[in-house]
Amino acid sequence: MLEKALAMIAAWIISVISTMGYGGIVLLMAIESACIPLPSEIIMPFAGFLVSKGEMTLWGVAFAGAIGCVVGSIPAYYVGMFGGRPLAEKYGKYVLISKKDLDMADRWFATHGEIIIFVARLLPAVRTFIAFPAGVARMNMTKFIGYTFIGSLIWCYALGYIGMKAGENWEELKVYFHESHYVIAALGLMFAAWYVHRHFKNEH
Repeated sequence: MLEKALAMIAAWIISVISTMGYGGIVLLMAIESACIPLPSEIIMPFAGFLVSKGEMTLWGVAFAGAIGCVVGSIPAYYVGMFGGRPLAEKYGKYVLISKKDLDMADRWFATHGEIIIFVARLLPAVRTFIAFPAGVARMNMTKFIGYTFIGSLIWCYALGYIGMKAGENWEELKVYFHESHYVIAALGLMFAAWYVHRHFKNEH
């Protein structure tokens, strides 16, 4: 069931990027950064695959992804700022964000300060909900956007690079994967399985 769902998500992501280009990357990464579980581990590698075909540039997809992350993080920041922790806890469960996730984000923010916004953007799962404590703490918006953009740029570049290398070595990979989107779906499946397992583990 999960494999089928991931394959459908991967196909939709591929369709959006193929149709909208860089704008599609901005849109999809904004959705992911707004705490909606749409894995960047699917989005950015496929964008990188298109780089290998000469349809996009690696820096172009990285910048588009980072811009999308900033756009999607701003609403999450304001949820924390105006709704506080109770609102994040109330609705976080619908997008697989547990109370322990929020506790961890709060603890990291309190311990390491504002720089954790940059660091968290380089970490799977954590990157999607780190904006909440920044909003609760009313972190300076300019710093928030700056740290979010730089951390996300590195993350998006790395995932795009993986996709690009997969495309460049497609002749070898196609022995194991019949079509390119199966490579991307496989990456997403591994992430989704870990993310769901982690969520239910944290709930107990």
